[in-house]
Amino acid sequence: MPKKSQLTDDIVNSLHTRIKASKATTAVGKVDRVGDGIALVSGLNNVGMGEIVTFSNGAHGLALNLSREDTGCVILGSSQGITEGDTVQTTGRLLSINVSDNYLGRVVNPLGQALDGQSELKSGKNMILERIAAGVMAREPVKTPLQTGIKAIDAVIPIGRGQRELIIGDRGTGKSSLALTTIINQTDVICIYVAIGQKRAFVAQTIATLEKHHATDHTIIVSATASDPTSFQFIAPYAGSAIAEYFLDQGKDVLIVYDDLTKHAWAYREISLLLRRPSGREAYPGDVFYLHSRLLERAVKLNKDHGGGSITALPIIETQAGDVSAYIPTNVISITDGQIYLEPDLFYSGQRPAVNIGTSVSRVGSSAQVKAMKQVAGKLKLSLAQYRELAAFAQFSSDLDTQTKAEIDRGARVTEILKQHWELPMPVADQILVIWAATNGHLDQVRLEHILTWEQLFLDHTHAKHALLIDTIREQKELSETSLTKLQEITKAFNLNHPELLINQDTP
Repeated sequence: MPKKSQLTDDIVNSLHTRIKASKATTAVGKVDRVGDGIALVSGLNNVGMGEIVTFSNGAHGLALNLSREDTGCVILGSSQGITEGDTVQTTGRLLSINVSDNYLGRVVNPLGQALDGQSELKSGKNMILERIAAGVMAREPVKTPLQTGIKAIDAVIPIGRGQRELIIGDRGTGKSSLALTTIINQTDVICIYVAIGQKRAFVAQTIATLEKHHATDHTIIVSATASDPTSFQFIAPYAGSAIAEYFLDQGKDVLIVYDDLTKHAWAYREISLLLRRPSGREAYPGDVFYLHSRLLERAVKLNKDHGGGSITALPIIETQAGDVSAYIPTNVISITDGQIYLEPDLFYSGQRPAVNIGTSVSRVGSSAQVKAMKQVAGKLKLSLAQYRELAAFAQFSSDLDTQTKAEIDRGARVTEILKQHWELPMPVADQILVIWAATNGHLDQVRLEHILTWEQLFLDHTHAKHALLIDTIREQKELSETSLTKLQEITKAFNLNHPELLINQDTP
């Protein structure tokens, strides 16, 4: 069994002890004003920041604003039944969620209550929503790939276990689809999907998609929809992170998707303005950067002495008209380890996924790739970079030399081979085969409109006739000289046998 880290638990226990020690007796206050999910309470002189308070009707609140006159509490749930003059008691407890292995395959709200109509969730371990992130000495470098099944990402913008990779783009450019494809592609990773401020119909559609692809067994959905209280939308990502840390403590690998943090920032801004906190840029409070930094810092790859588990975070941010320089996008970009930028122009031109390779970046880089992918991805990046430069230049000139035209044609085919349906993640061995073929000129004679047909036929042929080669690449995780020679023979023979896909049917 891996050795578990006790550092964070010790800090939390110490905080609990200090809260309780400061209270000789339970403090009792009264509601001075209530409305819009906020209650201003007087008389709670020794209440702690982030402490749970209980109203006389049994509802709970979270103490967020401490001042000399009163305490600003966010009501967790409906404010119905809470009126001015009601008594409020402190509890000495921090907000937590009870987590167990029984959560897998379930849909829950940020308080850990089941929303899927199935059996009650079994009691497990209480996880504090606002745990302190693991320290530097408990971490190790990110170097194990988290395969998304998406060619454009695994080859050019690789994601490693323990990384924080931002997915950013305008509304309707496929951000959620990208995250769902990644979840569908996982086999040995526990996935948590946090829906913040989404429509209920969207969440239902997400559940149906995961069920269709048999991905629900390893997935937990934390739902705080647009119709839920603002307080739920505010605490939802922290609840998801607490659930992830429950499995992290067992030495497991976890992937968590925050969809999306733009709506999370809106919820926090609404709460802050209702609490009459000073507003700053774009009406957000000054601590909105800390809101997301303390959340995303909890993504981690622990070393073996601390269990060896990992939490990989995929936060999603929605931009307006492609403006990545707005307040919240720039904040989250500066917190994460890279970003996948989805461009509307690419999306509407038919390039799916609409990943802008030039703007997107992974700061972990090839450290999170298997050796075979490194071998083929270098040429891919070069082909794409040359294609963009030359394609822009070619717009102003109709007279191109043979070499320039050849490079533009190859770049167009490399771009075409990166197209992929979002519900069809591709195994890494298959990705290596098609990317190798594209970057080594085996698609140069294939008609551009037949590229994806060629890809499907080629993979079907290789799996049926040369399964041993695919198994070798999958096991060795590199392209040996023997494998390269064999792959060269297979690809040439395949092109000879499919002249209908080629530009010149007499010449393969």
